[in-house]
Amino acid sequence: MKRETEVLVIGGGAIGICAAHYLRERDLRVTLIEKGEICSGSSYGNGGLIVPSHCVPLAAPGGVSKALRGMFDPESPFRVKPRLDLDLLAWLWKFRGACNRRHVQAAAPVLSALTLASLQLYEELAAREDLAFGFRKKGLLRVFNTRDGFESGVDDARILQSAGVETRTVNADEIGELEPNVRIRAVGGVFFPQDAHLIPVRFVLELARDAEKRGVEIHTSTEVLGIETSGREITVVKTSRGDFSAREIVLAGGAWSPGIVRGLNLRLPIQPAKGYSITIKRPSPCPEIPISFGEASAGLTPMGDTLRFAGTVELAGLDLSVDTRRVAAILKAVPIYLPELDPQKFELIEIWRGLRPFTPDGLPYLGRPRGYENLIVAAGHAMIGMSLAPITGRLVSQLVAKENPELDLALLNVDRYA
Repeated sequence: MKRETEVLVIGGGAIGICAAHYLRERDLRVTLIEKGEICSGSSYGNGGLIVPSHCVPLAAPGGVSKALRGMFDPESPFRVKPRLDLDLLAWLWKFRGACNRRHVQAAAPVLSALTLASLQLYEELAAREDLAFGFRKKGLLRVFNTRDGFESGVDDARILQSAGVETRTVNADEIGELEPNVRIRAVGGVFFPQDAHLIPVRFVLELARDAEKRGVEIHTSTEVLGIETSGREITVVKTSRGDFSAREIVLAGGAWSPGIVRGLNLRLPIQPAKGYSITIKRPSPCPEIPISFGEASAGLTPMGDTLRFAGTVELAGLDLSVDTRRVAAILKAVPIYLPELDPQKFELIEIWRGLRPFTPDGLPYLGRPRGYENLIVAAGHAMIGMSLAPITGRLVSQLVAKENPELDLALLNVDRYA
C-alpha cells in the first residue's frame, strides 16, 4: 500500500520535527518518517545550546593544521581518524579550501542571522504554556586558562561582533561575578549574553507530541530503502514500512542524508563527526550558566537536576562505538577549569555519543537542488543543529510555499559542491 501526503519529511531529529511543526502551521498535510525513534540521533545528547557565539565555522584559519595534528592524537578535540576513504579525502580537500579568513568573514554573518532568528523562535515556543523544555536565556561564558588561548578567543569575539553578536571580554574577577556558584580557574574569558540553553530531548519530544496532536503523521522505525523518480520529480520514497508519495519531500536525515539520496546522483559532501556527552546528577556546587572550556573545545550545560559535559569532534565515518579515551579527555578538562568539581565523585547518569553532520565549509545545505523540483534539503548543521532547528524549519515551510525566504540562502546552496 502506498501512503500519500502533501509533504514528506525524512528525519525525526530537531531539524525534521521543526520542519514538520512549521509546515503544519500552514495547514499542510505532513508525514514524517524516522529510521529509529524520534530524537534518537545527535539531537538527543548534545549540549543543548542555542549559540550565536558559535558563528565562526570549523573551516577557519588553522583548521587544516588542527586536523593534521588530530590524526595522531586520539584525545585531540578535533580528530580525523586515519583511514582510506575517498569521500573523506574529497571532503578534507574541500575543507582545506574553506579554511581562510575570507570564508569566515562571509560565513559568520550568515550563521549569526540564522541563529538570532532561531533564538527568537525559541523564545516564542518557550512562551507557550503547553511546551516545557527547560529553556533558559542566561548567556554563555567561554573561559581560557592560557594567555594565548585568551587572545585567540578575543580575536574570535571581534569577528563575532562584526557579525552582529554581542560579546563582553571579562577578566578573572569579572568571571567570578558572572558565575559565583563555582570557582573558575582562568586568565580571562568572553561572555555572550544572547546565548541560551535548553534540554534538547525534551524540546524535540514535546514539539513532536504537539505536532502529532495537530495532525502530523509520524512513523518511526521506518527506514528509507530507495527513491523512485520521473524526470526531475521524486515520485515514490520506498521504506521498510511501505511506500510514500508526496508533492514535496524534505530531507532532514542529518549525517545519514548523503546515503539516503545516493541513488539520485546528488552530491552532498557530509562527514559524520562523532561527539560525546556525559550527563551526571547535579553536583554541589554547580554552575548556573553554560561554560565553554576554550582550549579544550568542551563545555558544560546545567539541565534541571542534571549537569551535562559535551565536546570533541571526531571524523570516523558512521561509527557509533564509544572511545573511552575521548570521554576521559572531556572529564580531564573539567578540574583544570573548575577545581571544585572532581570527576571521581560524579554520579553518572549516561555516557552518550552521536554523529553530527559536517559540511566542508561549516555551513548547512538548505534549499532545492537544481536536479529535482520537489526536493528540499535541510542537512549538514554540524554542531549547531539545535541552535538552527526552528529557523531551518520555518525556512523549509517558506520554500514549500514557494515564498521568498526571510533570510538570504545563497551561501547555503545545496549544489555548491556539485
